[in-house]
Amino acid sequence: MEVSNDTPVKKTKRLTSVVWNHFERVRKADVCYALCIHCKKKLSGSSNSGTTHLRNHLIRCLKRSNYDVSQILAAKRKRKDTTLGGTNVDYEEGQRKGEIITPLNIKFEPDQKKDETINLGNINLGSVKFDQERSQLNLARMIMLHGYPLDMVEHVGFKIFVKNLQPLFEIMSNSAIELDCMAIYGKEKEKVYEALHALHGRINLAVDMWSSPENAGYICLTANYVDEEWKMQKKILNFITLDASHSDDVLSEIIIKCVMDWDVDRMLFSMSFDDFFTNDDIIFKIKDWLSQNKPLLKNGQLFDVRCGTHVLKSIALDAVEALQDVTHKIRESIRYVKSSQATQGKFNEIVQQIGINSRKCLIIDSPLRWNSTYLMLDTALEYKAVFSVLQEHDAGYTMALSEGEWEWVGSVTGYMKLFVEVMNVFSGNKYPTANIYFPEICDVHVQLTEWCKSPDDFVGSLALKMKSKFDKYWNKCNLALAIAAILDPRFKMKLVEYYYPQIYGSDAPDHIKEVSNGIKELFNEYSMCSTSLGQDLARPGGSLPSTSNGTRDGLRGFDKFLHETSQSHSIISDLDKYLEEPVFPRNYDFDILNWWKVHTPRYPLLSMMARDVLGIPMSTLGPEMVFSTHGRVLDRHRCSLNPDIREALICGQDWLRTESEETNRSSSHSALPLLIETS
Repeated sequence: MEVSNDTPVKKTKRLTSVVWNHFERVRKADVCYALCIHCKKKLSGSSNSGTTHLRNHLIRCLKRSNYDVSQILAAKRKRKDTTLGGTNVDYEEGQRKGEIITPLNIKFEPDQKKDETINLGNINLGSVKFDQERSQLNLARMIMLHGYPLDMVEHVGFKIFVKNLQPLFEIMSNSAIELDCMAIYGKEKEKVYEALHALHGRINLAVDMWSSPENAGYICLTANYVDEEWKMQKKILNFITLDASHSDDVLSEIIIKCVMDWDVDRMLFSMSFDDFFTNDDIIFKIKDWLSQNKPLLKNGQLFDVRCGTHVLKSIALDAVEALQDVTHKIRESIRYVKSSQATQGKFNEIVQQIGINSRKCLIIDSPLRWNSTYLMLDTALEYKAVFSVLQEHDAGYTMALSEGEWEWVGSVTGYMKLFVEVMNVFSGNKYPTANIYFPEICDVHVQLTEWCKSPDDFVGSLALKMKSKFDKYWNKCNLALAIAAILDPRFKMKLVEYYYPQIYGSDAPDHIKEVSNGIKELFNEYSMCSTSLGQDLARPGGSLPSTSNGTRDGLRGFDKFLHETSQSHSIISDLDKYLEEPVFPRNYDFDILNWWKVHTPRYPLLSMMARDVLGIPMSTLGPEMVFSTHGRVLDRHRCSLNPDIREALICGQDWLRTESEETNRSSSHSALPLLIETS
């Protein structure tokens, strides 16, 4: 059947739907067709068929002109108003001008301007505010923020979705998305740089090592600091790809170069290293380089901080490894009990006969989470007697533990319980302040000392191995831990005076005096630190008085002298005043940063020191890593990227997430919902 032989239908009824702009109504014999002017497909054109099927076809039509159908369909809803875009239009009057239905040939040009008005014949659909460049950047921003793969723009499903959503949008290539991501990274990097250099306080740098499934190495540098609003901030500064043959000298040079690039060498208070950095030469070279520009506080004693969570995790894994043979027996015993309903039923009967009231269910641990091994062992201990009876009544059960092995399980599980509880404290806060670590670390110290006294050779040797590793950490970090605790108004010196006798015994007074002298020396350095004082004087609100008309002021030197002597006089008693006052009542809702924010006027210089100390990252492991048996491993998608775009995506995602969280926090306080438009 040739369409050319068909004759247009003379209209017997008004065709009021705008979809007829895309169809020609033709009649063949007694049948009416709607002929798509784009793809020439024939659909039912009977007046009884309606227009829904025609609209659906327009959405799917691949040959239709490149414009947004929703704009056309919106015209029908606007027809109810006599004014469209400031022009009076009678749509039905336009339809009555001729008997032949002539479709309007409408096409949106790819270079449609942002505010160009679109006209459909005499119909004005108003101003279309589509911006290809802005939409393209928003897409790149979304990919960076959520960690989507860059090649998602080449996925067929994504292309179809975008084309239906906005046909004007030209989908870019993978390489174009990379360029946009790099542009966003550059813009956000400027914001981070400005934020860091606007700080009144110092920053603490965390250095972490990452790997890939192919054993490639990466180094991540993260700035930690308390901002002007007394909120803990954490921003990734660099994510560097290491050469396969990198050495310790290369690592120190990379860190120094990153510090120089960000120009924060004079702003550093401390650097926290994960357990990879066991070679002190790396830290020594960094400290030596920094000291050439500016002496480190406390002669660098507080500069080198190791990750406390990493040390405890390593000790816990030592316990897991030491008990692996016994753990294997327990794991297989549980598998045997769960192997059949009959065995499980027999086990449950023994539980009832013995009278065990535990509600815990036997579980098999995950090899990737060491806390799950603890839960498995802890639960198995509840049913220790049941396993012993099962051995006597079931010949198929051959993995029973001896009494000595059960004692080992009990001892090691006690160790692991403490580590799990401490880890939960450390990982319970997204941005933990440095003051929370001292009491937990001291508890571990006291317990390790007790465990070393065990008469059992297995338990005692394990405890000695763990304490040897712990002592290296304690000797390096105990002063920083103690000073952070002293700056907690709920503890002050009292917490040090409580724990040190338990740790040092009769030598405790000497060690307490070392801590007391240490915090006083640090405070004195802050009181005499020309950099900190000079920065405050140079900033708005901290400058010295001056004449408003710019005339000579011969007493400016006196003003400076008065300022310095008044400050030094007041800050001498700042620390003493804080320590002499009663401790603040302990409660679980205490916000130490808010406390210092409120009390800054009372302790102006001590609060400055507290800001820097409390911002030290005593742990570099995130909550998702504290119980993992493996290190930080980069996903395969990001491993396949070139180093520059990889760093841009990882750093940019971190910065955009922080910005998004701050936006959400600010909008949640508003009485009305806000529409945030990112640029």
